[in-house]
Amino acid sequence: MTSALNVTALLQRAAQGDRDAFDQAFALIHRELEGIARARLRHEADGHTLDTGALVNESYLRLGQGSVPSVQSRSHFFAIASTAMRRILVEHARRAFAGKRGGEAKRVPLESIDVPIDAYDDERVVDLDEALQRLASFDARQAQVVECRFFGGLTEEETADALSIGLRTVKRDWAKARSWLFRELHGDGAA
Repeated sequence: MTSALNVTALLQRAAQGDRDAFDQAFALIHRELEGIARARLRHEADGHTLDTGALVNESYLRLGQGSVPSVQSRSHFFAIASTAMRRILVEHARRAFAGKRGGEAKRVPLESIDVPIDAYDDERVVDLDEALQRLASFDARQAQVVECRFFGGLTEEETADALSIGLRTVKRDWAKARSWLFRELHGDGAA
């Protein structure tokens, strides 16, 4: 297995404009990104047009467009990739749900924020994204923790590394964000 230092060095070269370094780094972590994508899409309905390969490839295209963001570590890159995957999943869900959603649409309760995103239908993905945007408006760090943990599949330790914050802060933010999102998605009043 390729060391995290090699991937980090390649990603840092990519941030300085070395497109080959970005391609090499992405190839080295491709399997891990596929694992994250596979976990997110595992329970999708038959005939679903977005598959693991498509999600990873779309992430590659988005991350490789323009300038590559500055990356401090391998975990930091996974946080960036998880944001890209979240946006792709939400855009896909919005397109799929656009014809079905009306003004009378009822919010579907979320039993637990720990349930993988692949267990949700398109409406739940859209609702979660909207709630996450509201959370980011008053606590951006908590929203980043949710993106890393929920959409990126990062552990608490990897999230702390990716966001350059302490493990206790991640645990505290994760608990607060989960509670707030649960209330938001249940419709039990504004948090």
